[in-house]
Amino acid sequence: MINNDVLRSIRYMLDLSDIKVVEIIKLADADFPVEKVDVQAFLKKDEEDGYVECGNDVLARFLDGLVFHYRGRDESLPPRPVEKRVTNNVVLKKLRVAFQLKDVDMHQAFQDAGFPISKPELTALFRQPDHKNFRLCGDQLLRNFLKGLTMRVRGSG
Repeated sequence: MINNDVLRSIRYMLDLSDIKVVEIIKLADADFPVEKVDVQAFLKKDEEDGYVECGNDVLARFLDGLVFHYRGRDESLPPRPVEKRVTNNVVLKKLRVAFQLKDVDMHQAFQDAGFPISKPELTALFRQPDHKNFRLCGDQLLRNFLKGLTMRVRGSG
């Protein structure tokens, strides 16, 4: 999925203001240069004037910031390196950690979106890329997970 779409979806899901998005990014990296105007540019549609592509560096810090926002930071651990390339699998993993989702919660999110997946399919998404059963998370899969998670977080009706 396009990073801007992921950012837009999570922002809507959590009903975050532009300033709150900046604060979450700063939780992961206080020195990272991002301001409210940058976030507003990331949230525009690609055909709108002022649209700016959301880079992997921004999305990675936002997802890490979400983990710190919801779970807190363990100061005893060294900081994890920022993801160089944010794949759909990385987005799934970070959201799973941030929201403390178990397999049953993940399955329910897919089910709620009308896109049920099997246990082996779900497990394959979280394997290391060099594992023989690793499976890339496609855009449709991530889109449906975000849809189901949004229904869970915001309430379905």
